[in-house]
Amino acid sequence: MPQEKPFVFIETCTPRRVLELFSTKWTSMVLYALKCGRLRTGELQRCLPGISKKMLTQTLRELEADGLILRTVYPQVPPKVEYQLTDNGALLIEPIEMLYDWGRRHSELLASLKLRRGKD
Repeated sequence: MPQEKPFVFIETCTPRRVLELFSTKWTSMVLYALKCGRLRTGELQRCLPGISKKMLTQTLRELEADGLILRTVYPQVPPKVEYQLTDNGALLIEPIEMLYDWGRRHSELLASLKLRRGKD
């Protein structure tokens, strides 16, 4: 009798969606930056050293399309655009904080992994 695949090996399973969501480098960082409220594009870019304008724009568009952030455009000159978490986006802050906390507690392990990769 063939054995069933474990749940996580099924392409449409929820854990795979979570991993897909966080597989992009900047996704969790943008969501985390927005946890305190509305931010403009320039403010977000200053919060995230190393992100290019192109990558920030792409990440913001993807998060908006997924319904995780809300983009508000104000009718003024010069244009003013702000981003904030939606209720669904706010739900993701808890697992992000858990991952970041785990990373802080295991920084030596993470540093050693990076060092090993750098030597290969």
